Amino acid sequence: MPVLFVGHGNPMNAIEDNEFSREWAAVGKKLPPPKLILAISAHWESEGAQVTALPKPRTIHDFYGFPPELFAVQYPAPGAPELARRVRALLGAEVVTLDQAWGLDHGTWSVLVRMFPKAEVPVVQLSLNRRLAPAEHYALGGKLAALRAEGVLVLCSGNIVHNLRLLEWGDRGFDWAEAFDRKLAALIEARDHAALMDYAKLGPETLRAIPTNEHYLPLLYALALRGPAEPLKFFAEKVALGSISMRSFQVG
Repeated sequence: MPVLFVGHGNPMNAIEDNEFSREWAAVGKKLPPPKLILAISAHWESEGAQVTALPKPRTIHDFYGFPPELFAVQYPAPGAPELARRVRALLGAEVVTLDQAWGLDHGTWSVLVRMFPKAEVPVVQLSLNRRLAPAEHYALGGKLAALRAEGVLVLCSGNIVHNLRLLEWGDRGFDWAEAFDRKLAALIEARDHAALMDYAKLGPETLRAIPTNEHYLPLLYALALRGPAEPLKFFAEKVALGSISMRSFQVG
């Protein structure tokens, strides 16, 4: 199976007809049908890694200030406790615990409702362990590689540039955000994963582009899963709302 990194951005992408929602739908139609989906979302951080082992995960509306139509969205995909146990086996029982409470947050369902609108494919989420350094997240991602041969689509959902404090409603990006987005795209294409893990050294704009790293870390999981000869194709290559990069890519 391919691997996806999706810049999910504004939760309204789940219900609005726009360039991003259309692109996600198009990508979903071209993918080989997955048996299962493992999602790694910016919106689930925890003390120690956790993986959802629920047979029926709930749809989490983890935002506020949006219209009722968005809160009404449900994504009733089944869970997959067997995949949760497989993830735990790959990463280590001492590393990951099985979760019975979380569900699917908007970093996951706002994308999947476009890619797989029938919600028929079982979905499991893996949390971001707050205790780990970027290189340790990357190492965890590499341990998930076997899942791809087992029909599992790994969806990593975040944003390369993400600064809500500087967000500005509109269709364009700030010059500094677009420049940083292009810089990271070049590093991704060059497979310079060491530089991407050590992102704090990427220049003076890093603190504005990545003020906190929860939206950046899913990128490292996707990069860790790219094979040495695998192609990578960007889509939704745009910075929107001033300071949110929607840049996404498919591996394989």
